Amino acid sequence: MPAAAAAPMISSVQKLVLYETRARYFLVGSNPAETKYRVLKIDRTEPKDLVVIDDKHVYTQQEVRELLGRLDLGNRTKIGQKGSSGLSRAVSAFGVVGFVRFLEGYYIVLITKRRKMADIGGHAIYKIEDTNMIYIPNDSVRVTHPDEARYLRIFQNVDLSSNFYFSYSYDLSHSLQYNLTVLRMPLETLKTETTQTRQESFDIFEDEGLSTQGGSGVFGICSIPYEKYVWNGKLLEAVKNTVHRDWLLYIIHGFCGQSKLLIYGRPIYVTLIARRSSKFAGTRFLKRGANCEGDVANEVETEQILYDASVMSFSAGSYSSYVQVRGSVPLYWSQDISTMMPKPPITLDQADPFAHVAALHFDQMLQRFGSPIIILNLVKEREKRKHERILSEELVAAVTYLNQFLPPEHAIIYIPWDMAKYTKSKLCNVLDRLNVIAESVVKKTGFFVNRPDSYCSILRPDEKWNELGGCVVSTGRLQTGVLRTNCVDCLDRTNTAQFMVGKCALAYQLYSLGLIDKPNLQFDTDAVRLFEELYEDHGDTLSLQYGGSQLVHRVKTYRKIAPWTQHSKDIMQTLSRYYSNAFSDADRQDSINLFLGVFKPTEGKPHLWELPTDFYLHHKNTLSLSQTRRSYTYWWTTGVLKHLPLPFDEVTCAENRRKLTVKKFHKYEEEIDIHNEFFRPYELSSFDETFCLAMTNSTRDFMPKNVGIDPSPFTVRKPDETGKSVLGNKSNREETVLQRKTAASAPPPPSEEAVSSSSEDDSGTDKEDEGPVSQRSTPVKVTDTGDNTKITENVVQSTKDVYGVNLSDVPSEDDLTIYTRFVQLGQSQHKQDKSSQQFCSKHHLDRVINLIPISSFSQDSIYEVQPPRADRKSIEIFHVHIQAGRGNMQPLGKDDFLMYREYIRNRYM
Repeated sequence: MPAAAAAPMISSVQKLVLYETRARYFLVGSNPAETKYRVLKIDRTEPKDLVVIDDKHVYTQQEVRELLGRLDLGNRTKIGQKGSSGLSRAVSAFGVVGFVRFLEGYYIVLITKRRKMADIGGHAIYKIEDTNMIYIPNDSVRVTHPDEARYLRIFQNVDLSSNFYFSYSYDLSHSLQYNLTVLRMPLETLKTETTQTRQESFDIFEDEGLSTQGGSGVFGICSIPYEKYVWNGKLLEAVKNTVHRDWLLYIIHGFCGQSKLLIYGRPIYVTLIARRSSKFAGTRFLKRGANCEGDVANEVETEQILYDASVMSFSAGSYSSYVQVRGSVPLYWSQDISTMMPKPPITLDQADPFAHVAALHFDQMLQRFGSPIIILNLVKEREKRKHERILSEELVAAVTYLNQFLPPEHAIIYIPWDMAKYTKSKLCNVLDRLNVIAESVVKKTGFFVNRPDSYCSILRPDEKWNELGGCVVSTGRLQTGVLRTNCVDCLDRTNTAQFMVGKCALAYQLYSLGLIDKPNLQFDTDAVRLFEELYEDHGDTLSLQYGGSQLVHRVKTYRKIAPWTQHSKDIMQTLSRYYSNAFSDADRQDSINLFLGVFKPTEGKPHLWELPTDFYLHHKNTLSLSQTRRSYTYWWTTGVLKHLPLPFDEVTCAENRRKLTVKKFHKYEEEIDIHNEFFRPYELSSFDETFCLAMTNSTRDFMPKNVGIDPSPFTVRKPDETGKSVLGNKSNREETVLQRKTAASAPPPPSEEAVSSSSEDDSGTDKEDEGPVSQRSTPVKVTDTGDNTKITENVVQSTKDVYGVNLSDVPSEDDLTIYTRFVQLGQSQHKQDKSSQQFCSKHHLDRVINLIPISSFSQDSIYEVQPPRADRKSIEIFHVHIQAGRGNMQPLGKDDFLMYREYIRNRYM
């Protein structure tokens, strides 16, 4: 098999049913096709302990029915009594979030509703829509506690139906680059791992009989999730080592949105995934800076994924991604909110002359992303009263100290830029400057693409492409290093800066896939508008999670094209953020601490609401002294420096191989067959439930509706030419709002007022390429929707520019003769002999349908059509169908009852 003979393992537990008896819960999980089942037995007689038994056996549907039947019969109050059931169906679910205990017994948290949010190479990403918490111990053994209800309320304040995501087959805690790099490991390594796994444990999914199949085996790979971005790790800790891995469903918190970019009918999916860190997590003013382990507040990893949806396979398709990070300044600092000021003063809590906390933080980043680490610091540099500048000065000192010991080629790059100062200036264009920074950043880090450079880029080399950094390998390119952006809150300014870097990276991604001829994207194109809307939804969602309100300043604000109504919205968002920070953030922080297991209720110790501060919960060094002290000079983890600029986590070594589970399957086994998982041929598909129909579409939602408009998504449009701004009636507007809400927590649609943008708002890179309107467009007629008159652009181009050849003014005689003959053939095409026509219709079409010419002109093809004859039985079936639609049901016969009874027995019993 080639090197691509590896595939991600697909969880075989995707549908769950919880059955209840007096003494136990039985959790039955199955794959979507309901051909393989697993059973968990949960004891209900223990008042405070969790006893979960997994026999690791895979059942068939018939075996599960027999097992449930025996359980039902054995748990009835009287043998043979049919009235009272011994086994009752409690709830249906799609996954287990985890198990949690406060002061009484354990609860199980189940996902009862889900919604598909994105699709990456056939791997579905779901958003949790609803959950159910079920108390496990029986009422007869329950030991009540007066504070249990209050803890339960606090725990449920973390709304699991708001921006929590999971996947059965795709590891959301890792980047696409990591997931695809793991699949391209050498086959010798995979074979070694398979042998080791078989020696350590036995499982029914082992590769029995594969040795005789020759090359038909495929390696299934499952990696350990990255702990920092998993939010239910503590909830699964109690059963992690006792149950099969298919029961463990890891969820992330943040944002996930996907849109379809149609390039002349070719579907390109643009996906944005944000992973919020579960370490040192909390709300705006209560979590600032970093903790003693190097984890910073409001740390979010944002990944933009681009792939050609016409090819679904990870091995055969074209995939590209770019990752960037936001997070609070990695220092010991905080803000005192007791003064009730809009901007509380910034204070440095501890002196850190050897940059210990910053060293821990950047060590984590070197392991995960490689080098260079680029810091874009957007805080204010010049202030009348020293406020934000305190952080800049300390951060510069920390980076300078740490860079002393790193090799110069892997040093941390620090870029300070006072974004607020440039925004206030009328002479400076903020986005122009950001575009220059974005270009330099992407050139240093590169991006990930899983295919080698196209031949056209070799024939027509681009200067910007040749200067691109990263690591070039035989299978494509790898991103090495990452951009880390921060302001004080890491919300408004940071989101705009990340959008500009993402826009620059998107141009390179499109160019690498052969979709545009230059790695450059201009504002006011359908592609950039689609990407901007994704980033605004992304920024609003992250801002609500951390700051309590949506974004205050958006991309349009910094482009200075925002309508006047936007200012009133900004004021309302500022007030909402202030109210949330002052009155509700403390309760939200308690909920997060309880949900993540930072605080564990214990009998005899202070309750969560009695603690004056949670500082000691997040800084473990305040409770116990560390036995080992890290070096002040060699501040990185051993082995990291040797592999730079590549990230240590993606290097093939013994330490990383231990994080993988590798097993061998048959080629068409359900556990690795993503085609079967995506299309599900065993299910009846409903168009109303098809995800791709509700996805934001560049052609439907952004391209102008005028006839004759260039369909290229890379053509610059006027501000009032978008598909959303020309919507005329209210129903269309409401439909557009519903489509936008396919992304989680989508903000209200932007104002539809016509606004004009000046030419100086375009980025500096865009100005270099002025000339053709777009990379792949031709001059067309543009219709002005605001007036009934049509204005045609006077664009004169030679036929050489349009068609590639020079056309002569007058055709030659031979060409005119050929054209005349062609016209004569077309005119005589419908002339038929009427008698022969009747003969044909009488003898050849009599049994099918009778066609009788009814026109008075012989050249016409207008016929009288008679409906085909239907037999009596078909007419009866049709009438019964019509009556059923009107609510008049026919009485069921004996055969119908037998069929329905068999269906119920097979489906539910």
